[in-house]
Amino acid sequence: MSARASGERALAVAAADTTCPRCGTARAEEQRYCLGCGFALPVVSGRLPALRRRWIRRLGWYPGDWVWTSLAALLVAAAGAAAAIAVSHARNGGAQHYAVLTAAVAVGEPALAAPTVSTATVDTSKLPTAPEPKTQAAPGRTVWPAGESGWTVVLVSYPKTYGRSEALQTASKAAQGGLSQVGVIDSSRYASLQPGYLVVFAGVYGSKADADAAVATARQAGFARAYSRQIAS
Repeated sequence: MSARASGERALAVAAADTTCPRCGTARAEEQRYCLGCGFALPVVSGRLPALRRRWIRRLGWYPGDWVWTSLAALLVAAAGAAAAIAVSHARNGGAQHYAVLTAAVAVGEPALAAPTVSTATVDTSKLPTAPEPKTQAAPGRTVWPAGESGWTVVLVSYPKTYGRSEALQTASKAAQGGLSQVGVIDSSRYASLQPGYLVVFAGVYGSKADADAAVATARQAGFARAYSRQIAS
């Protein structure tokens, strides 16, 4: 892991422990509710927070505390299915049953000629055509609306000299981490951005307030330096 990636993950761990996941307001370790929005804050001491920090250090993003409940439910479901299969096998005595299908063959009866059925000709040129299927952008490949201005959350900016590969990989990781409308834009095409960068963004918002509210979610996903920015052509 590069020193830069390690530093970003350390900042993400710090953000998860010291800020509100909803609005980004600073919090104390023993604090239970956010002073900014009243959100019930996750605990930062014990086994669960330790797992959260380990996840962010290893992968660079964190889906949320709900993932542990989901994994536990999946394990319980798998154990229940295995138990049901074992009980069913025991009741049947371990025997396997096979169904044998036999085909009846008619002998000595002459074949009857099929009746002739006239079919009507249908003019297919007047039938309605099915609509063309709509294609959706792949995760991490959202395109900024052409000719529109708005606000977004900047996750990472890479110099264009690095090439597009690293920026696209970061965008895919952000989309897999739960962030929506993630894509990459060339800063040189927008007057509000400093030229020469490939900007990984998340979300298309109509106001700064909406973009600011989404910054905390981006930081919880592992992008500790995320910030809101206006996109204007």
